[in-house]
Amino acid sequence: MEGWWERSRAVMPGGVSSPVRAFYGVGGTPFRVVRGQGADLYAADGRAYLDYVMSYGPLILGHAHPSVVAAITHQAALGTSYGAPTALETEMAELLVGAYPGMEMVRLVNSGTEATMSALRVARAVTGRKRIIKFIGSYHGHHDSLLVRAGSGAATMGVPDSAGVPSEMTALTVTLPYNDREALGAVFRDLGREVAAVIVEPVAGNMGTVLPQAGFLEDLRRLTQAAGSLLIFDEVMTGFRVAWAGAAGYYGIQPDLVTLAKVIGAGMPVGAYGGKRKYMQLVAPLGPVYQAGTLSGNPLAMAGGLAQLKAIGGPDFYPPLADTVAGLAQGLVERGRRHGVAVAANWVGGMMALFFADRPPTTFAEVEATDRERYRKYFHGMLAAGIFVPPSAFETLFVSAAHGAEAVERTLKAADSVFARI
Repeated sequence: MEGWWERSRAVMPGGVSSPVRAFYGVGGTPFRVVRGQGADLYAADGRAYLDYVMSYGPLILGHAHPSVVAAITHQAALGTSYGAPTALETEMAELLVGAYPGMEMVRLVNSGTEATMSALRVARAVTGRKRIIKFIGSYHGHHDSLLVRAGSGAATMGVPDSAGVPSEMTALTVTLPYNDREALGAVFRDLGREVAAVIVEPVAGNMGTVLPQAGFLEDLRRLTQAAGSLLIFDEVMTGFRVAWAGAAGYYGIQPDLVTLAKVIGAGMPVGAYGGKRKYMQLVAPLGPVYQAGTLSGNPLAMAGGLAQLKAIGGPDFYPPLADTVAGLAQGLVERGRRHGVAVAANWVGGMMALFFADRPPTTFAEVEATDRERYRKYFHGMLAAGIFVPPSAFETLFVSAAHGAEAVERTLKAADSVFARI
């Protein structure tokens, strides 16, 4: 298909359906995928790539897992959407409620953006308050309230991060540095009784991978409870990715509301938000918080997601995955330093990120200070070696159950060569 990139850019903004796919963060022209299998992607030019993007997180079993494909194929033959309830929705809801700590009811939606937008609406209804706290560098979807750019100082309020977002929509959003316990405490001392909710990625996955420092999540739980605010864990990325019970179970913190997506749909469009029954009973048709979706609980997404979650099977799935990630991360750091390249890594569960820095970042400012030009060279060197890592220094790398010891060894061998050139 000659000139496909030019054709795409002529009819699609940037030639893509989601910005990071355009490779603007690293330069160059994206390759065009024709299929995926296991840990590999196959491009239209005949090249194969060992894939560490994994659709940005959903494919924890790898591409085209047989049980997922079979479930979706079977359901497609029965119909793709009904506009009426199905047993699949109930089964998914029961699985989520059974797995996630403190979740008593859940509403299925079509995306993580829908889930976070709806959770905030519930929080404002519960509290009767308007202010929201989010953290610099954390992305919670592209709805107006949370597209807020961080500025200087401990807290920046109300500066839209996207054209087309009125400042009135973001004026009630307070933005703080992730992992800054002092700034968090100060804002709650000044504004705590005005805060409807704090929304947080318990592991920040939209600035690479940045882990919560000791006491940060505990402070969030303590301060929100004291102020009568709700704590929302955005586990779109971490849910069923770092542990069966998500980051909430991994770190032992129980939020009031949680948002999920990615892994629960096995690559199909999906999302969910849920929490305590007393809060979720406010959602229509039981209560006054309106939210609806024509394709919510779509049977194809439910079938694929259930097949994947059943194949995972529970908590025993995660230790081998975590071992693979740890081996990859430690091996990359060792090989970089072997060649005098300052590299560091953060990792947890099935997530990790490599940074060109002397130590692992703990804040978005530290991620911004990493050597992104070296990351660009690293990306293209790895791609030339048939390894597809995230095309941005601000994205997380995802490992699947299909990435075995051979895949890790191949990756480290390629990285060794790339680091030597860098």
